[in-house]
Amino acid sequence: MSSWGPINRDVLDVDRHGGEKAPSNPIPKPTIGSSFELDPGVIKALPIPDTQVISARNYGKSLWGPTARIDVELPSGEKQVYFFKAISGGSSDRSMIEGEFESLRALNAVSPSLVPFAYNWGQFDNKTASGKDVYFLLTEFREVGTQPPYPSAFTARLADLHQRSVSPTGKFGFHITTCLARLPQVTDCWEESWSALYRMQLSRLITIDNNEHEASRPITMDNNEHKASLEFPLVCYLVLDKVIPRLLEPLQSEGRTIKPCLVHGDLWDGNTATDMNTGEPFIFDAGSFYAHNEYELGNWRAARHRLSVPAYVESYKRNFPPSEPKDEWDDRNLLYSLRYDLAAAILIPESNQRQVVKDNMITLCRKFCPEDLIEIRKVGMLLELPDTIDKMRVT
Repeated sequence: MSSWGPINRDVLDVDRHGGEKAPSNPIPKPTIGSSFELDPGVIKALPIPDTQVISARNYGKSLWGPTARIDVELPSGEKQVYFFKAISGGSSDRSMIEGEFESLRALNAVSPSLVPFAYNWGQFDNKTASGKDVYFLLTEFREVGTQPPYPSAFTARLADLHQRSVSPTGKFGFHITTCLARLPQVTDCWEESWSALYRMQLSRLITIDNNEHEASRPITMDNNEHKASLEFPLVCYLVLDKVIPRLLEPLQSEGRTIKPCLVHGDLWDGNTATDMNTGEPFIFDAGSFYAHNEYELGNWRAARHRLSVPAYVESYKRNFPPSEPKDEWDDRNLLYSLRYDLAAAILIPESNQRQVVKDNMITLCRKFCPEDLIEIRKVGMLLELPDTIDKMRVT
């Protein structure tokens, strides 16, 4: 048995997480790997006192840290299995783990068959060799089968989760910060207006992207590169101030209403599976909040995901029909996809996702604010725009 060593993050590869089409090969099933010694902090966090650890073995993988299967014997003599994951080395580690714990707890309370129960989370007693804190999560163990699950049962369960969930305040948001991958998102608030919350969430990612893009921008650029670098923040500004109100405010006006639904928040192939023991679909690695239910499907638009197959979306829509105005469902779906694709662009800067986001933003602007797009492009050709870019940043 090896002791716990440095945590090696899995590499975010372009083809799997930022590619232009879904991989053709099935996702490999997780395998059980080598044993390791559990940190005392994890043992103390086991839900039943005096539990004896039989083994802790690596199981599958996560993008951000190791995952494992923990077999134990309870004081009663009964055997129990837990799923364990840990993360270290990032500024958002605590928010990721605590946010996922709270997300799984909320999701499981609505649909225990769809979502594993989260038992506990905490911090290692020991730091890594480089002096970093380590945060961990303990949940119910479910053996991962086919990923993603087959459309019919999966989308029916997901729609049922959305329909039966109830916001504790009747508003959009959540009681704690959760993360989209490793990026903290604006969830720790409550908003009557879905349009207002989504604007804040997209604005946060635009700000992160702008800061990271500015830091990595070449010192010298040709004229075309310079114009392109100015155009993106201007198009972002139009989406925030023109497109979002135009597409999302009608959901809650003229007698129309939408229900705040508890969403998983990051549903893609790798966060869904079929339970090997029951044959039923389940979901995990959540970053939840109460949102418009259609937001959940924004991530399915990307061709890089197997969930982009039309059968998934159409099956979901049969279980949870589109909101009014129904004829703008696809436009809203494109708008919701921006957050997921921009997050991919930030996390995988060598991918083409930033260009995908820009192209999709321009498509939305051409449809919903064409005159503003023409004018703002004229401004972009005339000005250096430091004041304009600063103005659109949202803290």
